Amino acid sequence: MVQGSGQRLPLGEAFETPDAKRRYTRRLFRTIADRYDVITRLLSFGRDQQWKRLVVDRAGAAPGTRALDLACGTGDIAFQLAARGASVVGLDVTARMIELARAKPDAARLAWIIGDMASLPIAAGCFDAVTTGYGLRNVPDLPAALAEIHRVLEPGGRLCALDFDRPAGRVLRTVYLSYLTVVGSALGLVLHGDPDTYRYIPASIRRYPGAQGVAALMRAAGFEAVDVLPVLGGLMAVHVARKSGRTDS
Repeated sequence: MVQGSGQRLPLGEAFETPDAKRRYTRRLFRTIADRYDVITRLLSFGRDQQWKRLVVDRAGAAPGTRALDLACGTGDIAFQLAARGASVVGLDVTARMIELARAKPDAARLAWIIGDMASLPIAAGCFDAVTTGYGLRNVPDLPAALAEIHRVLEPGGRLCALDFDRPAGRVLRTVYLSYLTVVGSALGLVLHGDPDTYRYIPASIRRYPGAQGVAALMRAAGFEAVDVLPVLGGLMAVHVARKSGRTDS
């Protein structure tokens, strides 16, 4: 269980309402922040950096690009964007994640904000590109987050998002989620004394709309040219979408 404000909220109750998910995930990411990079590498078989480079490539990061990386964690995608010459803001709701990102080399070249991606403290039309790794699945109100991303992009700006997918095939989906449950339980027990800590991942995937469902939500939020790039045989996906307007990018 993850302890909430004055009470312990069981994993089974974390998805009952957006507020419950918000309280659960905020406590969860405070708990795992210092081990976040290690766990991400383990669960991706060491390939997450390759996938994040794909996000940066598809975002079109280049000198002069104004980029916002949401749910930035300790800054993996944000630093890759900056390495391409982009002017980067990294935003995460977890203060410890931002603290860890700021402690990394060259962090002073980027701007860092503690904030909620469903209510961005940013003016409209400020960015050419918005990226996120594993952020859309974890946000309590996905349509609200997509609306905010659309608002802060300039016309023609791109959204590029990496996340787990939910395989359509029943057998593959069962094997995939069972693997994540078993491995997550073991890691949670060893690292935190709580098997639910990383069992949150398969639990959240079960409730996630899946790659095509997320693409439909992006279109409903006003995005166009929405594309889904399967990763790891379709177990992961990168979404690429554009805000309508300028088309020279």
